[in-house]
Amino acid sequence: MSQTTPIAPTVTAPASRAKNALAAVAVVGLACGVYAVAPWNAKQMQEWHFAAGFAFSGRDFLLVAAALYCGLVAAWLLMEREPRPGKSLRALGLLARALRRPGATLAAGLDAGDRVALLATLLKAFFGPLMVMSLMSFFMAALKNGDGLVAALGLGLDARGLFNHHGFWLLLQAMLFVDVALFTVGYLVETPRLGNEIRSVDATWLGWAAALLCYPPFNSLSTTVLGSQLTEFPRFDNPTVHLVLNGLLLALMAVYTAASVALGWKASNLTHRGIVARGPYAFVRHPAYMCKNMAWWIGSVPLVSLAFQRDAGAGLMAVTSVLGWTMLYVLRALTEEDHLRRVDGEYAAYAERVRYRFVPGWI
Repeated sequence: MSQTTPIAPTVTAPASRAKNALAAVAVVGLACGVYAVAPWNAKQMQEWHFAAGFAFSGRDFLLVAAALYCGLVAAWLLMEREPRPGKSLRALGLLARALRRPGATLAAGLDAGDRVALLATLLKAFFGPLMVMSLMSFFMAALKNGDGLVAALGLGLDARGLFNHHGFWLLLQAMLFVDVALFTVGYLVETPRLGNEIRSVDATWLGWAAALLCYPPFNSLSTTVLGSQLTEFPRFDNPTVHLVLNGLLLALMAVYTAASVALGWKASNLTHRGIVARGPYAFVRHPAYMCKNMAWWIGSVPLVSLAFQRDAGAGLMAVTSVLGWTMLYVLRALTEEDHLRRVDGEYAAYAERVRYRFVPGWI
């Protein structure tokens, strides 16, 4: 559902509603179709099993989710009292114009409204299916580990065994589910009632590159260049160290999730929807990035240690990999701040109040 630009004639209201609805459905259909056939998503499209008689394919889930969303969006747009050209409609109009007269369209350029409409539509088309499918994956994984935890309780496993086999994963996946749920709504629903209208979308290549390199399929390129020294659930020989460090990892992910909760329905990448200064954002400007990286640092300890045991060169390469991923998120933070500062003075005022980007009193 997209924020729109006024049109004057009321006599065209039914036609405007229909055009908005058809454009939104077309964008959703195209985005989900591309996502479903993309080779890097093949694993997600396969059949998912939970228990006897409970199985479905990712493709079927995406189809049903897209149909439900299209129905809701179409109903919403068809009931608008004062229909205005939506972002999807404007974006499709721009693409049609570019195909008909590419030279003239390029020479004319885009006004601010058209630029936001086009970039916001591309953003939602990319992240919408990705978030929906990630939401399904985390829900199914949490459900499976919750069921496994209940079964393990009956087997008399001790606390450490319960934590290692299912407890850690259940907590992590539940937190990631909450995080992705908020971002899913943030990408798919934009309305004044939720206070999450898109004011601006980052129009720089660097900003988009920094964000997309953290998501499939582009993160495969990041992994090729930077390597990967991460395990989501690191194992340590000492039982106390194992529980303490993994407990700290979960605590960091809890703060990461709290940052998403603080963003609420404004959660999304590359957009300015108003500044949030509550929750973790009252202490640092990028709590999510900092906590995710600190959790990754803990997860990298066993693999980095193993690399140093082989030889110093391998160890240094492993450390360089971890630092490379950290710097990618630093770049994301810097490009986001640059975008927000260009839009209006709201972020500059927030940065005056919250001086530190990552660590209170330090960085």
